[in-house]
Amino acid sequence: MEEVIAGVDLGGTSTKFGLVTTNGQLLTKHEIKTDSLKSYEDFFAQLYQELINLVEQSDVKVRLAGIGVGAPNGNSRTGVIDDASNLLWRGKVPVVEMLTSISGLPVSLSNDANAAAIGELLFGAARGLHDFVVITIGTGLGSGIVANGELLLGKDGHAGELGHTTVYYDGRKCSCGKIGCLETYVSAKGLVTTANEFIKRDYPDSKLAGLDESEIDSMKVTAAALDGDEASLMAFDYTGKILGMKLADTVAHLNPEAFIISGGLANAGELLFDPTRKYLEEHLLSFYKGNIKVIPSQISEINSAILGTAAQLWNQLKPSKINMSNDSGHFTMN
Repeated sequence: MEEVIAGVDLGGTSTKFGLVTTNGQLLTKHEIKTDSLKSYEDFFAQLYQELINLVEQSDVKVRLAGIGVGAPNGNSRTGVIDDASNLLWRGKVPVVEMLTSISGLPVSLSNDANAAAIGELLFGAARGLHDFVVITIGTGLGSGIVANGELLLGKDGHAGELGHTTVYYDGRKCSCGKIGCLETYVSAKGLVTTANEFIKRDYPDSKLAGLDESEIDSMKVTAAALDGDEASLMAFDYTGKILGMKLADTVAHLNPEAFIISGGLANAGELLFDPTRKYLEEHLLSFYKGNIKVIPSQISEINSAILGTAAQLWNQLKPSKINMSNDSGHFTMN
């Protein structure tokens, strides 16, 4: 019977999870809606039952050895989600304590973007890199930083909150309570807000103009942009401009080799990547120009955060067995 870790990627809209072996194979996966209208106690009880169902339905006989969770504002030092802005659970959510009590298994918690960074390091676009930043763009904007081959956590475990750095001091109100945060401009919701602003102000003949604002989502904006809609194209240009400027600031702080962009909005492809690269180059100091890559995640069929959270817990349980930092980028048994 093979041992597996359940890797869990808890997002603002959906929670994805799968069973991962010590050699990094994702045996099976599933997802459920993240219903944060429920109490978090009820949600995590439901999640654990879903994990048990996954184990029982697996084609391979497996034993669940632990649960690794990646979540917005997940603190790997304390095991607590600290007031995540894109979840409705306020205050501190004691994920490790709760799931350990329910399951009787080892449990680890990390920031969802940090888990994605480990996933990219081991299995994706960051293989062989030592200094890079993963930007996850979906409901919000998260970031995971790897410097000198090590995940950067910071004193309290919250390093890498680029989504809540300020773009405009008098800008859009963020769900975190601040004003003008990056994720209010660079996220699925931010893109839609920008598109609606362009339609009202400059493009009343947009293909989206006949829709109620509540009917417009990032997929509709992407489809309209691909069809040549000027308002939607301008919305992507503006989104890439804001992102490129903030990435240039990040280069000045960290001097990474690359930015790896993942998440739902990255599926827009060059609509997002072209302006991001353009404005990044425009705002870089001269000695950085031409040296910073902006690339999409290479992980499509498997989920980097699921694999990353599993790898982190495997490394805690069997550090002599897991090699997380070899240059080949593989998650291997020694």
